[in-house]
Amino acid sequence: MHYIDHLSKDKKFRKILELQDPHELVRRKKIYLYLCASIMSQQLSTKVADVIYQRFLALYGKKEPTAQQILDTPFETLRGIGLSNAKANYIQNVCRFFTDEGLDDKQLYKMSSDEVQQKLIQIKGVGKWTTEMILMFALQHEDVFPVDDLGIQQAMIKLYKLDTGNKKLLYEQMHNVAEKWRPYRTYACVHLWRWKDAK
Repeated sequence: MHYIDHLSKDKKFRKILELQDPHELVRRKKIYLYLCASIMSQQLSTKVADVIYQRFLALYGKKEPTAQQILDTPFETLRGIGLSNAKANYIQNVCRFFTDEGLDDKQLYKMSSDEVQQKLIQIKGVGKWTTEMILMFALQHEDVFPVDDLGIQQAMIKLYKLDTGNKKLLYEQMHNVAEKWRPYRTYACVHLWRWKDAK
């Protein structure tokens, strides 16, 4: 894979890469649905999130619904599959935004990382972290660094023996380390998550 040589220049990171298979980014369709799934899975284990998402699809005959179909679904029905009030609201906010703005995948694919974030952050319930996950795992942007992600923080603290006493200093140290990974920071993060999960 094209990013391996570049990331291998970082000696500590090379050890992680040697333990893992390369990662390929996949461009996804139906970004509104991916956003809805991200919101549903927040603060849940993968297992519970999967159950809720399957219940969600079952509402639409196990087919992926359009944004309009989700908007037409009664609020109580969304609550009934195990979503909190807030999450049910946020999902409707996403679908309303996409339909009102006439926003589609093609437009999002053409935007820069900053443009995507500025666009999607307008939706109530979609924060910086969620937009970063969309950039990384739905839009195939290769150079995204979610510094606020707890898993990334934990992995980098462990691998680079970073100082955790001061959050501002920690963020500075993380950014300094990650500079070496440009323009492939997305791949670096995927490998860090895998490494942390394998521990």
